[in-house]
Amino acid sequence: MAGDSFFITNVHLAYSDPSLEGKLWSVECHKGKVVNVTSYIKEEPSSTKCELDARGGVLLPSLCHSHIHLDKCFILDRCNLISGSSRDFKEAMKVTGAAKAGFSLDKEDLLRRGLKLIRESVECGVTSMRAHIEVDVQAGFSGLDVALHLKEEARLACHIQIAVFAQEPLFSSTEDTDPGPNFHLLVEAVRRHGVEAIGSAPYVEPTIEQAKKNIALIFELASRSSITLIDFHLDYNLDPNSEPLIYEVIKQARNFCNSWKADSSKLFRQRITIGHATRLQLFTPEEWRHLRDAIQDLPITFVGLPNSDMYMQGRSQANQPLGAPRSTLRVPYLSDKYDLQIAMSVNNVENAFTPQGSVDPLALCTFGAAVFQAATKTDIQILTKAVTITSKVAIGQTNVPLDLFPQPGDTADFVILHGIRTLRQAVLNPPHSRTTIRNGIIVACRRTRRWSVVQKLHVPQTITPISWWWYMLFPICWPSLLINWVSEPRKSHLGTVILFIRVDID
Repeated sequence: MAGDSFFITNVHLAYSDPSLEGKLWSVECHKGKVVNVTSYIKEEPSSTKCELDARGGVLLPSLCHSHIHLDKCFILDRCNLISGSSRDFKEAMKVTGAAKAGFSLDKEDLLRRGLKLIRESVECGVTSMRAHIEVDVQAGFSGLDVALHLKEEARLACHIQIAVFAQEPLFSSTEDTDPGPNFHLLVEAVRRHGVEAIGSAPYVEPTIEQAKKNIALIFELASRSSITLIDFHLDYNLDPNSEPLIYEVIKQARNFCNSWKADSSKLFRQRITIGHATRLQLFTPEEWRHLRDAIQDLPITFVGLPNSDMYMQGRSQANQPLGAPRSTLRVPYLSDKYDLQIAMSVNNVENAFTPQGSVDPLALCTFGAAVFQAATKTDIQILTKAVTITSKVAIGQTNVPLDLFPQPGDTADFVILHGIRTLRQAVLNPPHSRTTIRNGIIVACRRTRRWSVVQKLHVPQTITPISWWWYMLFPICWPSLLINWVSEPRKSHLGTVILFIRVDID
């Protein structure tokens, strides 16, 4: 199919202009690229034309996981969570570490869980993802081996960008001046063919000085390799007394980006991604402006992780009148007010850090509308871009569409949402039924099938039928007729209606 023209017809597009949003369109694709967008004209189906009738659904750019953990998904059943205090993060690290220790013993389990996450993601409309794979003394290279295999197996449906990631400290103790075995495993992992990004979580280091050294080591390691995509899980706290490490990243990035500029082959794929950054929620307007000015032209994108951030952070404030704060980056507000690039992503699925939520990025938009109190037309566009265009920018993709509606030259990566007609519906109440298209090829279809059993309705008569002429001939019966009509209970006598819904994934 990729070598021929492919037409998506009878579809609504996410134009901001209401007069265009309400129209139906046809999108012509050729060899994986959009070549034409025209008004839809109903025609008889052709046996020689490869065509998908969207039946009035909405077409959006395909979704993207800009931050997801492929190796530690679906392990909640192995994590015995008992703590109810601010110690929960340490507990999550502990039980997850115990689960990771068994990864090397059961690679079939790693493969099965990873495949489940990829398949469900593609069925939601995801065609690209940054998959964080942990490399340390507990997990070894077991997760990386499986991820590289899955990357190849799923290449036609989804680009899996592997980021080798140090969740555990690079320094073993507070006295260490040199990094320990976790760092040396990371160095070896970066050399593996198929690895495209590198990352760490500096906040897990024993001291703030070692956290800064962690950042410097990651930049140094990237500079010694061909990797130009760096991802930090950073400032994951709500402590006003903690030093924001984002400024250390900016400091190191200045030197790193200068080396990129000297090598034109690296210049256009450079990207530094900052995940979580919940500490920044405590910034004043002046501090936000200072941060924006400090970033300037650096290729930095933030990724908010609402499901994890809201679940893990703010527990020490549980007894406050309003409970825990909204501890995740305010995507529409910060994007609009400070012109910062902020994506959203799922992060974890069914583990100790995020026991709730699905793999669907659009669900984050629905959640975000409530958390951010954001449902205006502009808000909805920003939220949608956060899980599509901005997420693709965050992972360093170069073939990113300019807007939410297709234009000639765009890569034909789409998700069609069936049964709805507007972008507003897509964000506020996304449908289950979807079609995923990558490079002009249909790679997944998901449909809801409904059926119902309705009991036969029985409506008894409230008045015994008598021929109309009886009342005409005997007017004396009229008062009796009126009394019966008034005294009869006004109820419908409808039988019970039972509705069953079955969801089938084709």
